[in-house]
Amino acid sequence: MAMFLNKKNKPEQNEEIEMDNLEKYNLIFKECFELEDQDLGENLVYQSVRNWDSVGHMQLISEIEDAFDIMLDTDDIIDFSSYDKGKEILKKYDIDL
Repeated sequence: MAMFLNKKNKPEQNEEIEMDNLEKYNLIFKECFELEDQDLGENLVYQSVRNWDSVGHMQLISEIEDAFDIMLDTDDIIDFSSYDKGKEILKKYDIDL
């Protein structure tokens, strides 16, 4: 997932900004669930925010798989029950956050 920004923070095809893995992970949560930085952490669990329902969960998984170029096992998708648990699961796929 590469972000393209111009001076007005709008998409621009010529300028690429690289993010580290934690930044990608955080951005996915913030965009999927309309969150702010302060919302991320140990209290962020499945169904604790309005958009993290079953449909939102699958959107989150899809975004994570795309961003990190992985395919999560079914058991890992089911076990992905919180922000922190997601970090643990991604370690199994050699994704360091």
